Amino acid sequence: MKISTRYLLLVLALLPLGAIAQEDITLEDDMRPVWEGGAFLGVFNNPEYPASNQSNTNVVPVPYFIYRGETLRVGDGSIARAVALDKSWYELDLSLAASFGANSEDNDARVGMPDLDFNFELGPQLKLRLSKFEFDRHGKGELFLNLQTRAVFSTDFSGIDHRGYVFQPDLRYRQRGWLSEKTALSISLSPTWASEKLHDYFYQVDQEFVTAQRNQYDAKAGYLGTRLLVSVSFNATDDLRVFLGASTSVHSGAANEDSPLFIDNSTYSIGVGMVWQLWESEQKVSGR
Repeated sequence: MKISTRYLLLVLALLPLGAIAQEDITLEDDMRPVWEGGAFLGVFNNPEYPASNQSNTNVVPVPYFIYRGETLRVGDGSIARAVALDKSWYELDLSLAASFGANSEDNDARVGMPDLDFNFELGPQLKLRLSKFEFDRHGKGELFLNLQTRAVFSTDFSGIDHRGYVFQPDLRYRQRGWLSEKTALSISLSPTWASEKLHDYFYQVDQEFVTAQRNQYDAKAGYLGTRLLVSVSFNATDDLRVFLGASTSVHSGAANEDSPLFIDNSTYSIGVGMVWQLWESEQKVSGR
């Protein structure tokens, strides 16, 4: 997909990308800077859309900023959350997800169809802390259930279109001190259901796009797939944190697996990147 770099960076700067590589589980007695900023660089290889058998690789360089105020926190593991709604066993905040689009002329299944634009999702998230764990030699862990509902939008950076809604419960285990004090492990399992409008965007084939190899298809709402994600992050230096991540998505049983655009029951993604902390405040605040 042909995208102006400056607009892509502007949109991605809204993501809490710095938190991806800093997911090292803040403990009750941890003290963090009130604010910090720096640079994020990541390389991601992802399917062009759910159940596609083709993928694309994207390089994402963006600045990041985190603010930890007394009542509001921004970019500290989420887009924004009110500290007053951050209890020992639950948190209420905003979640955001994003995915790159695809040039249909480069995708065998979609040749002759409209391109898929850059997608972003925004909505509330209720994070339930189910359990805590302590290990003699491998730090501490936490198990969460995140209940996420997000509105989905697409943009070619000349306008924004609403593409429906997703519901995505996310069961996530995080462990700090897995291999060393500053090493973090994260494992999550996330089934996803979506409204008909989003399924239409990925899987609908209208009469004007029918070919000898692509029959007409009317998409419907329902189950989209389940993703298993494993990531590891660690400190390379005091100011540089590195992350590695890999995921697989299983689409067997999805609502629209009969679509001619539904190609592969299993897809894979990988990512690697780093966060470079350049500035931080002298004032510290509790990480929670």
